[in-house]
Amino acid sequence: MQRRLDVEYGIKISLGRVYRLMRGMDLPKMSTEKAPVRRKGRGKGAGICENLLRQRFNTDIPNRVWASDITYIKTSKGFCYLCVVLDLYSRKVIGWEVSRKANSQFVASTLEKALKARGWPNGVLFHSDRGTQYTSKEFRKYADSKGIVQSFSAPGYPYDNAVVESFFKFLKKEETDRRHFADEVEVRTSVFAYIRPVH
Repeated sequence: MQRRLDVEYGIKISLGRVYRLMRGMDLPKMSTEKAPVRRKGRGKGAGICENLLRQRFNTDIPNRVWASDITYIKTSKGFCYLCVVLDLYSRKVIGWEVSRKANSQFVASTLEKALKARGWPNGVLFHSDRGTQYTSKEFRKYADSKGIVQSFSAPGYPYDNAVVESFFKFLKKEETDRRHFADEVEVRTSVFAYIRPVH
């Protein structure tokens, strides 16, 4: 650490001093803990994963196109997960959920909250990445039962879901990366405070 700072920036400073300065400025600790791995690809019984949205992010009618994704947030008890559903008409979060498990039931619960909030619309185009939570047989069956048409990003191409990726970027920059969370309850409170007044 010190040698790299010496060579690249001409600064002589120890790692311990960096941490002391960060504590004095109430900055979060630099973590070397690896982020949880989200499995991409096709879940069991996934079937065809077609990109119907094709980066057409602008729509002039509410409840025509929704987009969803999952991100992780670190707590003192390990990582928890946040799933959101955005209406591309308003770019607003219309459904969200925090959980310790990122599985198909988690995303189905989030989608159900969005459907309930919007009066159970039919024929919504629902775009996501190809995480196994979205491509699983269980989730696809649930989506079909609610009249949802699924659309999927190209493999390993986050730009296909840029609206949700952008939302997560600002959520972390403006809210979650500035805080230390003891547990899932604190994450839920923080996300609620961020989403409700602003979005």
